[in-house]
Parts: sequence; C-alpha cells; structure tokens
Amino acid sequence: MGYLCLMQKTKHHSGFISIVGNPNVGKSTLMNALMGMKLSITTHKAQTTRHRILGILNGENYQMILSDTPGIIKPAYEMQNSMMSFVKESFIDADLIIYMIAIGETQIRDEKLYNRLKSNKTPVLVLINKIDNSNQEQVQKSVKDWENLLPNALIYPISALTGFFVKELLKILISKLPEGPEYFPKDQITDKPERFFVNETIRSKILENYEKEIPYSVEVQTEEFIEDKKMIRIKSVILVERESQKGIIIGHKGNKLKIVGSGSRKSLQSFFEKKIYLELYVKVSKNWRSNISKLRHFGYRK
Repeated sequence: MGYLCLMQKTKHHSGFISIVGNPNVGKSTLMNALMGMKLSITTHKAQTTRHRILGILNGENYQMILSDTPGIIKPAYEMQNSMMSFVKESFIDADLIIYMIAIGETQIRDEKLYNRLKSNKTPVLVLINKIDNSNQEQVQKSVKDWENLLPNALIYPISALTGFFVKELLKILISKLPEGPEYFPKDQITDKPERFFVNETIRSKILENYEKEIPYSVEVQTEEFIEDKKMIRIKSVILVERESQKGIIIGHKGNKLKIVGSGSRKSLQSFFEKKIYLELYVKVSKNWRSNISKLRHFGYRK
C-alpha cells in the first residue's frame, strides 16, 4: 500500500519597515548596517537624506523592505515640504515603524508625531542609537524614560556605527514580518536606479567639502550613464541656486570641483566595482528649492 506524503510549503514573510526620526540620529547608518552595504549616503551634517530610499533585504523565506527617510523638521521651503511628505508616506504603508533617537534625546517635540506613535496600530520599535558615546547608567535611564513615553513600543539600545545589537535587531525584524508575497524580485536590492546613486554620491562629497548653506542649495543630475564591460562613463551636472554659489563650488582654478570629482569617482568605483570616468559641470537653476515644477523634475514630487 502506497502512502502520499504532502510536503507543507514554508510560509513566506514580507513587509515594509519605515525608519523615522530627527535629523542626524543615524537612520541611514542603520539602513546600511542592516543591508550590509552602503545604499544611503551618510555625513555628519543634518538633512543629508532628502529622499525616501528603499533597501530590499531578501532571504529564502522572507523579504524585508527597509525605508530610509529624511529627518523630521519643520519645513522652511518647498523642497523641505516634499521631504516631509516622504516621511508621511512611509507611515501609511509600514508594517513596522522604527523610531530612531540619539542617546540623550528625552522627548518627541512634534506633538502630532508623538500622538501618532503612541496610538498607532502599527508596531513601533524605539532604537536608542549612538550608545557608544554614553555609559551604562545613561543607557538604562534612557530606556526607562522612553518606556514611559511610549509604553506600547519595544525599546532597544543600539550603535548602528559600531554594529552593537545590529545582528540581534535583524533577527527581531525578520520575526515580526507578516506573512506575505515577494513585492520585488529576489535579486533586487533597492527601488532606485543607478543614476540616483551617482547623484547621491556626488552630493555626499559636496556635503563633506563645503560649509554653511552651500551643500543645502545643491542638487545633482546625471545626464549620461554609459556602461560597458570595463568602464562606466558618467556626465553629471551640479545645480546651484545663485551665480555666486557656482563660483564657490568650482573654486580657484577649479580646485574645489576637482576634489569633489576625485572623491566621487573613488566612491563610485567602489560602489559599482568598475572603473569610472566622471565629468562634472556646474550650472545655475535659480531658486530650484522653491519651484514645484523643478522639484517634480528632480524627483521630490510625484
């Protein structure tokens, strides 16, 4: 007599996890640590992240879609309104919300955000980051403070930069994914095209090499991206709001622009694992940060 053995198919889990918080608390560093690669640019300056960037982490039986978002601010001009719309959007489709703070933060200044996190039906994790700059007593106090502020949330101390608790966090996140399908192909790691990462790499070098308002007045657009077996040829334009800013970006005899170009080329070669030929130009696009049409063209509005 024969017996038919029915193999139960392993269930697949998937979900969207949004990482939100104030500027410069380490959201992008966490995203990169969880992904095991540098998708989001990171600098010491606030408002480095301008867009919502998806990092797609795949396992045999799961797909985790991490969402890195701009730091929460009160908008001062139209581009910042668009940045905050990315944050609001990330709440809507989230299966899990990570609210990230830096050690020392004791409250949520935005009352609407506080109420949303406190009453949200979506599970919330509070990650107390940068504990490598603290001590055990401060960490314990911070955990208790945030348990009182958000009693329904799970609170974890972490150091995204050093990797402390990152592996443990990854296991926790996977365990909380709901049962669901693959939303993206299993070999896809992000929703952004190659040109986006070229633009972001160049912008990161501008953030590193210029002070005051200059980095925040800059947008980068890649006009050409031509790839063959040995090399990628790239032509990108750095856009500024005023003619005086153009001169600052270029520098005396082009020396500042050369520094940005050299640093960008090295980072892009590491990212794409190919030789890079990079051409950079600087143009003026007056008041682009307040121009809705231009913001839409640059991907800040749908």
